[in-house]
Amino acid sequence: MCSQVKQPQKSNSTEKSKSMENSSTKNNPYYSRTDHTKLNVANSEWKKILSPEVYAVSREAETERPGTGKYNNFDALGEYYCAVCGNHLFRSDSKFSSTCGWPSFFEAEKDGVIYKRDSTYGMERTEVLCKRCDSHLGHVFNDGPPPTGTRFCMNSVSLDFVADNKTAAK
Repeated sequence: MCSQVKQPQKSNSTEKSKSMENSSTKNNPYYSRTDHTKLNVANSEWKKILSPEVYAVSREAETERPGTGKYNNFDALGEYYCAVCGNHLFRSDSKFSSTCGWPSFFEAEKDGVIYKRDSTYGMERTEVLCKRCDSHLGHVFNDGPPPTGTRFCMNSVSLDFVADNKTAAK
């Protein structure tokens, strides 16, 4: 089960960007798709930079409501990056339709994520965090498809997608 009890505030749909990129990247001095230096930024600083929805999920480990994320039913070819810092996380060819309500991948970039035991809400799960900025991305489960048998159940708001024809260093 991916969901948690607390839910982030829903942003106004008129504020959605026409681009699939997260609007939080525009004024974020820590966002880079090429710099892999470990970040040590206080949550008070992230709160000033990130949108309330991105902050709630990435820094307070909240979650999107199932079926509401922009990447849940999305199948374009490209790369997925951390919406907070720009770290590379997933390739679109590892994405699959899990019908769990969140975008799911069977494989993560090995240098993109780290794992942490999560026993909140009376469940035993493995939390997936960005290796560069320690932002909450979602959880990983052992019920995915071959070849790995894993399901990375991610929050769309934690992800920044760049289509193959637009993959350029930022």
